[in-house]
Amino acid sequence: MSPMKRKNIVLCGFMGCGKSTVGRALAEKISAEFVDMDSLIERRENATVAEIFRKKGEEAFRRMETEAALELSGRSGLVIAAGGGVLLNPENVRILRRTGVVVLLSVPVETIARRLEGDATRPLLLREDRAEFLRSLYRERMPRYLSAADVRVDADAPPEEAAGRVFRAVCAFLSEKP
Repeated sequence: MSPMKRKNIVLCGFMGCGKSTVGRALAEKISAEFVDMDSLIERRENATVAEIFRKKGEEAFRRMETEAALELSGRSGLVIAAGGGVLLNPENVRILRRTGVVVLLSVPVETIARRLEGDATRPLLLREDRAEFLRSLYRERMPRYLSAADVRVDADAPPEEAAGRVFRAVCAFLSEKP
């Protein structure tokens, strides 16, 4: 069995970096199952992430992320789009690395700001100082994403191109492993 079939590919990065879009393109490219952690939680809770934040709070949502990480790490051959905050918890990093290669989709904050303009589905951005807060949060989170990632990929590209970059980076990473 090839290493790609035994390992999950876990896409991480800041909101709007393309985890879901690139993840779907990558899963199609390598004939793998795609799982978006936020969507998985939304289906289970029968509520959007924004509704979960509003009704149960961010702490409860973060616990749900850890439960989803545990479940998904018990499977193999998946392409997983980890929510923007999943890998801020070191326990989630440890869990997802057990069976996965963690790939940071690196996109400049300017691109992310443009992609998220007018997006009202991001609970952390529903505020007056949205643009300033987004840049501040990006600066705060990026070092943590970098330390959690096994591989960093420039994903400021069309989804199919970014998926190809991820595939090549993961293959190179796995071939370097003993």
